Amino acid sequence: MIIDTIRRKIQHFWYIKISKDRVKYATKLGVKVGKNVNIMPDPYIAFGTEPYLVTLGDNVEITARVQFTTHDGALWVLRNSDNNFKDADIFKPIVVGNNVFIGNDSYIMPGVRIGNNVIVGAHSVVTKNIPDNSIWAGVPAREISNLDIYRDKCIDKIVVTKSMSAEEKKSYLLSHIGECRDE
Repeated sequence: MIIDTIRRKIQHFWYIKISKDRVKYATKLGVKVGKNVNIMPDPYIAFGTEPYLVTLGDNVEITARVQFTTHDGALWVLRNSDNNFKDADIFKPIVVGNNVFIGNDSYIMPGVRIGNNVIVGAHSVVTKNIPDNSIWAGVPAREISNLDIYRDKCIDKIVVTKSMSAEEKKSYLLSHIGECRDE
C-alpha cells in the first residue's frame, strides 16, 4: 500500500516534469515544433538520429512510444557488401501537419508527410504520405476512415469532461457510466 502510494507520487512527479520539458527537449534536439504541441511524457519517444529532419505542425499530439525514423538503416547491409555504398546514407525528412494525433507505438518512416486533421491509430507503421482529413492505421498503415465519418460516429457518445477537475470527472463518470472496475 505504501509502496503503491510512493510509486504513484513518483509517476505523477515525472509526468508533470517530463510533460513540461518534452517539447523543450524535442526543440533542443532540433525538431521543428509548432504551437500547442503535446508530447506524451514517455522516455521512449524517439525522434531518430536526425531529429532536425522532423517537423511537427500546430496542435499535434504525440502519444507513448512513437518513433520517427529519418534514415534508411537497412543500407547497412549494402555498406558491408558493396564498395559503392561503403560510406553511403539515405535521409528523408518527416513532416507532420496541423491538428494531428499519432497513437501509441506508431512508427513514422523516412520521407513521410502527414497532412492536416489526421488520426494515426495505435501500433501503425506509416510508410507513405497521409492526406488531410483522414484516419490511418495498421501495418503498413492504410486509410481506414475519414474525419467526417469519425465525427458522425462520435457525436452521440461524447461527454464533456475537459473543464472538470479530476474528482468531478471521476464522480461524473461513475454516476453516468457506472462502476467500471471490480471491487
